[in-house]
Amino acid sequence: MVENTHIVVVGLNHETAPVEVRERLAFSSEDTAKVLQAMHNSAHVDEIVLFSTCNRVEFVLTTQDMPEAVEAVKDFVAAFKETRRHTFEQALYVYDSDEAVRHIFRVASSLDSMVVGEPQILGQIKESYLKACNHSTCGVVLNRLMHRSFSVAKRVRTQTGIGDHAVSISYAAVELGRKIFGELEGKAVLLIGAGEMAELAVEHLVNNRAHPIFVANRTFERGLELAEGFKGTAIRFEEVRDYLKQVDIVISSTGAPKYVLVRADFKGLMRARKNNPLFFIDIAVPRDIDPEINRINNVYVYDIDDLKSAIEENLEERQQEALRGERIVDEGVIQFRRWLQCLDVVPTIVDLRDKVEEIRQRELKKTFASLRSVSEEGRVAIDRLTAALVNKILHNPTVFLKQSGHKKDKSLYVDITRRLFNLDEQSESES
Repeated sequence: MVENTHIVVVGLNHETAPVEVRERLAFSSEDTAKVLQAMHNSAHVDEIVLFSTCNRVEFVLTTQDMPEAVEAVKDFVAAFKETRRHTFEQALYVYDSDEAVRHIFRVASSLDSMVVGEPQILGQIKESYLKACNHSTCGVVLNRLMHRSFSVAKRVRTQTGIGDHAVSISYAAVELGRKIFGELEGKAVLLIGAGEMAELAVEHLVNNRAHPIFVANRTFERGLELAEGFKGTAIRFEEVRDYLKQVDIVISSTGAPKYVLVRADFKGLMRARKNNPLFFIDIAVPRDIDPEINRINNVYVYDIDDLKSAIEENLEERQQEALRGERIVDEGVIQFRRWLQCLDVVPTIVDLRDKVEEIRQRELKKTFASLRSVSEEGRVAIDRLTAALVNKILHNPTVFLKQSGHKKDKSLYVDITRRLFNLDEQSESES
């Protein structure tokens, strides 16, 4: 029954786990189908959605047995990722009921992001939900929860100034580059990867007059498309090493499962650059740039966790708007709780109405059998009259059961209703 259903979040994010742990547990798009189906088939999981982004890995699920479901998630992750539980277990958080709902609403509203107010997370959450729908792992509760999270996120975006002060991870990456050089005008930039993060980075680079801009992508056509949109130059992925000889900044954001550049790629490179400094900003998870490259003289590698300091200056202003967003989230949690509590009593209300309707139909049949002279018009009138009586008699009990109150009281009222009207036993045949 819904009454015993727990909404649970099990996960980790940028605040609880370093990038080394997050990249180890990240699930690719190809993994998602296997994860959803495997977890949905678990005896302790009823519904499930998986969030896996560069900053978080979270299982959102419903269950009748929360402790067993949490253990099932931990065991599954350890087995699927071929890693021991102790390597990630300390970084996990578990939220239940209202706290789980609040967490989902905050995530969708970008109140839980590394960069508060960044717009990308909502699109990522919607994509995760769509995948769950496509694999039929969402039911009544999570369908409602996800749609409410979208609605809450929209309110936070439109009713606060959080979007006005928001900066994306890509913006933070460009800000870091600007701090390194003082200004970006005339600095040569190489983008490795041509996805959404790269596209956002290019916009900020162009605004800062960085030039020239080179784009390398495994799919050359996509790299060409991005480069043409910003008057840049597309290069083939195999040419990256050659272009490292002439650029100042490299921003990498591919979805590659392994390092795109390793230390061995730099043999003789700095001599060809006359030892001019080269800065790498790696915003990919898993990381694209081997951290060992940072040991090379005049080569500097920053990963996504290093961007935290680059965004702190604007954080206070965004946090003021985020406080208003938190109030909207709290309202959303209360409204969702009321809906969920009403959902608890819906089966009883349906059963009650079905039983009374069954009695009405049976008595009508008896009445019409004894009043053979009644016209068709009269039969319709009697049918309407009895239906109206049933609706009026059941109106107050229905409203009473739906009213929000203490959960224990509601369970008591549901139990009494089912006993009073004998809803859990077969109706006795009446002569």
